[in-house]
Amino acid sequence: MTDVRVVGPDVDRSAEVLTPEALAFVADLQTRFGAQRDAMLAARDARRAEIAAAGTVDVRPGTAEIRDGDWRVPPPPPGLVDRRVEITGPTEPKMAVNALNCGADVWLADLEDANTPHWRNVVGGQVVLRDAVRRTLAFTTPEGREYRLREDGRLPTIVPRPRGWHLPERHLLVDGEPTVGALVDAGLYLFHNAREQLDRGSGPYFYLPKMEGRLEAGLWALVFDHAEQALGLPGGSIRATMLIETIPAAFEMEEMLHALGSHATGLNAGRWDYLFSVIKTFRDAGPHFVLPDRGAVTMTAPMMRAYTDQLVAVCHRRGAMAIGGMAAAIPSRRDAEANERALAKVREDKTREAGDGFDGSWVAHPDLVPVCREAFDAVLGDRPNQLDRQRPEVSVTPTQLLDVEGVPGDRTMAGLRSNVEVAIRYLAAWLGGNGAVGIHGLMEDAATAEISRSQVWQWVHNEVVLDTGDTVTRELVRRVVGEEVAGIGELPHLDDARQLFEQVALAEDFPDFLTLPAYELVD
Repeated sequence: MTDVRVVGPDVDRSAEVLTPEALAFVADLQTRFGAQRDAMLAARDARRAEIAAAGTVDVRPGTAEIRDGDWRVPPPPPGLVDRRVEITGPTEPKMAVNALNCGADVWLADLEDANTPHWRNVVGGQVVLRDAVRRTLAFTTPEGREYRLREDGRLPTIVPRPRGWHLPERHLLVDGEPTVGALVDAGLYLFHNAREQLDRGSGPYFYLPKMEGRLEAGLWALVFDHAEQALGLPGGSIRATMLIETIPAAFEMEEMLHALGSHATGLNAGRWDYLFSVIKTFRDAGPHFVLPDRGAVTMTAPMMRAYTDQLVAVCHRRGAMAIGGMAAAIPSRRDAEANERALAKVREDKTREAGDGFDGSWVAHPDLVPVCREAFDAVLGDRPNQLDRQRPEVSVTPTQLLDVEGVPGDRTMAGLRSNVEVAIRYLAAWLGGNGAVGIHGLMEDAATAEISRSQVWQWVHNEVVLDTGDTVTRELVRRVVGEEVAGIGELPHLDDARQLFEQVALAEDFPDFLTLPAYELVD
């Protein structure tokens, strides 16, 4: 008999989603697939060591048959045929209502990078999703302001993003051991909502993050196959879009689509985690892999263009949707000039993506929905997508994907200070339960915080010389940390955030994910 125990604090309405039957379903997933996930994470480490030793990445020689084969993924399912505007955000009630009312085609309900995995957020997010699927979601602020779902138009298709494979869920134990966070998130959502979504003419759809290759996609396929059988769902009804946000995954796009099989729908250009992965993967490969200031690395850099062109070409060759990345600029309703600058940046970004053949893209704020829609409408017209647009001219080489030296920009003291301040501010908010934070007009989440702290780590270990002539050392970083924290002033969780930042940015050995030590500090 499997022992399933909830050891997290009480959460309002938890009895609605943590039912004995739902917990048994999650426990079954954990028992069947937990060990495979553990082995897969070990394989990640081995692969990283191989790449570090070689100083490069290339396509897998043993998968040429897949790349050369004549196969396609299934056609997009109902609700995902036209996804030109997708809004992302955490499963917090007010933000969820705003996302569902904003006129986007898809709501990426984020249980991952925009969400602190406090137990109250994990469980509360499932309650929000359950209500959203049934169109009963509502929220009233302490001041009495009501938020309700609109009744005068179609609501976006709901596509949750569970946590990455690496994150545990220590508040739900199976036989005394923490569960896999991804299996908790996906399992609870499927158990409560898969049949309801199908009955409503949609389906159980997911975004899958942080994967590093075909074996990880194949594990999701096994999970989905079993879930369909266990829940009595039609085969292939669970569909997923995978984020290509790691360097190893960029070399296995076709293999990942093939491995996910009947569940595959598309790929997304997860640009922020992709940059983090460049630093993480080649952190000890020398100065040729040291990026300039985070703010200088735009999507027009040669290596980023190679990555996105390859993604569109692969997707459309295989009948999969290609979804563009997040524009981080946040519009301002108080500063007209700042607002116009933000809108112009987003308009330029989305116009480029639509012109490159993407079928849709992400925004982080309801005010950006019209901007994104305008850019894609101009290219798509009445067509729902650009699946018919092939990119035969695209021929991307490993050298192009790894052309870090070709990224224009400098390494500056201002960039160092920005990395320190933004990461500490974000971590303070994350520890307080808020995983999506507007800082200096940009939307920051765990991925952008990862770039900031990993870049500091890389600069320290490569003794980077800044525009001021200063060499980046641990002593310099600690001095900058002290000055930036003094400038921030009073902020909840600031001391913990400072200590956590120094832990993940100045450690001798590179911590794979900052969210792992951070998770130890939350309830």
